[in-house]
Amino acid sequence: MDPFSFKTFLLFVGLIGCGSAQDILPEGPLDAVLSRDIVLKTLLNKPDYSFIIWNYNDGSEQINVATISAIGLKTNPLYEGRVAINATNGFLTLKSLKIKLRVLKPVSDVIIKSNLPEAVEHNSTVVLTCSAQGSFLKFTWINGSAPIVDDGKRLLIKDEEMTSTLTIKPVLRSDLIGPIFCTAANNLENEKSPAFKLTVHYGPDNVIISPASTPQYIQAGSNFSLACSALSSPPATFSWFQNLKEMEVPGPVLSLGAIEKLGSVKKVQNYTCRAQNAKTLRNLPSPAVSFGVMDAISGTKITGPTVTLIAGNSTANLSCRATAGTVETTTWLKNNKPLLASSRLVFAADMSSMMINPLQGDDTGQYTCQLRNTVTTEQASFKLVVNFGPETALVKGEEAVEVNDPITLTCSASSYPTANFTWKFNGTATDIKTDKYTIDKAKYKNTGTYTCEAHNAVTGKTVTYSHKLSVKEEGAKFRSSLRIKDRCRLKILRQISDHLLPMIHLCSWEAYPHGTNRFPLKFLSNQFALPPLPLFVVDGKRENLTF
Repeated sequence: MDPFSFKTFLLFVGLIGCGSAQDILPEGPLDAVLSRDIVLKTLLNKPDYSFIIWNYNDGSEQINVATISAIGLKTNPLYEGRVAINATNGFLTLKSLKIKLRVLKPVSDVIIKSNLPEAVEHNSTVVLTCSAQGSFLKFTWINGSAPIVDDGKRLLIKDEEMTSTLTIKPVLRSDLIGPIFCTAANNLENEKSPAFKLTVHYGPDNVIISPASTPQYIQAGSNFSLACSALSSPPATFSWFQNLKEMEVPGPVLSLGAIEKLGSVKKVQNYTCRAQNAKTLRNLPSPAVSFGVMDAISGTKITGPTVTLIAGNSTANLSCRATAGTVETTTWLKNNKPLLASSRLVFAADMSSMMINPLQGDDTGQYTCQLRNTVTTEQASFKLVVNFGPETALVKGEEAVEVNDPITLTCSASSYPTANFTWKFNGTATDIKTDKYTIDKAKYKNTGTYTCEAHNAVTGKTVTYSHKLSVKEEGAKFRSSLRIKDRCRLKILRQISDHLLPMIHLCSWEAYPHGTNRFPLKFLSNQFALPPLPLFVVDGKRENLTF
C-alpha cells in the first residue's frame, strides 16, 4: 500500500469566474493499494472550464501529471498510459501504482532528562526533554496512565525529528506525581522511556494545631499537649509562640510541662505554631489556640466540733478548706441534699464555713462541702452527732384485761443515744429494765398504775409516763360494754346452706369500748354454738363480725 495525500497533488482549473484549487480538493490523506488503481476526486460538479491541470509535488519540485482541455488530454511521459482525467468532474485516475521502499532505523534509546534536579512549586519552570533514536518518530507524554496534552498555556509540547520537549511553567506538585513516561514511535514500532520522577517541593500549607479548641483552663500537671501539622515537602520544621513571642520549644509538639516551665501561665494566653520549609523558603503560622493553666483543688477537709453536742444547749461550727488550688465555688450539703440558710443556719460570706445555733436533734447527719473550680471538683464530709431527748414518753397497751389474759405494755421515747428504761408499779420500782413490761397471765393483784421512766445518760434528761391497768373477772369486760338503747338492735346470723337463720336476739347493742366489732366469744360459748363467720345488723346495716 502506498499512501497519497491530496496535499502533494496540485489541481489547477481554469474556470469561468473562479480558479482556487484549495476549494475544489477534499481533505486528505488518501490511502492506495499497491498494483491497483486509485481515483483522486474533486469537489467539482459539471464545471465550465477551459482546462484542468493535475501536478504532483514530492517536496522538492512540482511535476506536471496531466492536463485536459477542449482539445483533449495531454499526459507527462512519466505517467503515459497510467493516467486519466474525467472531463465532467475533473477526477484523476492513477493506474498500476508503484511503491517506493523506505528503510527505517529502529526506535531505541528513549530517555527523559530534566533541566532541574528538583523544583519548587509555583516558582520553577520545568523543561523535560525526551530523546530517542529512530526514523520518522512521533512522541507522546504520559503522567501515570493519563496522557499529557498541550494546553497552550502552562503545559507546552514541542516535537522535533529526534526529540520532544515538555515545558511546565510554573510547575505544580500534581504535575509530576507520575511517574512520567515518554513514548517514541513510527509506523513500525514504538518504545517507552524508563519512568521519570522529579521532586517538586511545596508548602507549608494548612498549618493547624490539634486540638483546635480547648477549655478556657487546663489542669496544671495534667497530660496535655498541643501538636502542630502542615502539608509540606520536605517536612516542615516548627516553632512555637506565646502571645507572638517565640518559645524555646522546637518540634511539632508543645507539652503542658514545657509551658509551665515558662511561668506566668495562670492567665489565658494565645499559642501559635509556625511551619517553615527549608527548600521553598516559605513559612506559615497556624490559627491561635487560647487557654490558661489552673491548679487543681486538693487536700479538702472539714473541721467541726469535737465536744459532745446536746440539742438546745450546743452550737456547731463547720469550716471547709483546701490545701492547694483556687476555689471558685463552695456548696454545702446534708445527707447529699443542698443546705439553705435559715434562722439557725448561717453561712460565711465566702461559704467557707457555716454555723448552726442552737442545735436540734434533727441536725444529726453527714455534712459535705464541695469545692469547685474550672478544672476540678473536690469534696470532704463530716459526721455531726447531736444528742437529744428523751422527748415525751408514751406507753401503749390494754387498759382492761380479764384474769389469765396476757399483758404487754410498751414504752417509747425519742432519744439519742437510745434511752434507758425502768418501770414502777404503784410507785414502787421493779426489776424491769427494758422498754416492754410483760405479764403472762393477769391476776387481780396486777391492777394498778404502771409508770415508765426513760433516761438519757448523755443529756441527763428523764421523762415518765403512767398507764392504768384493770384486771377483771372473765366476761366482765363484755357485760360492761352492753347497755339498753332503744335505737339499736342486733341480730346475730348464721349461714346454713343458702339460708340465713337468726340465732339470738339482744335488746340493744353498744360498741365495744375500743371501737372494735369483736364479739366476745366467752359470753355465749356455753349457750350457743356460734358460726365461724357471723354477721351483725345495726339499724338495718350489715357489718362483718370477727372473733
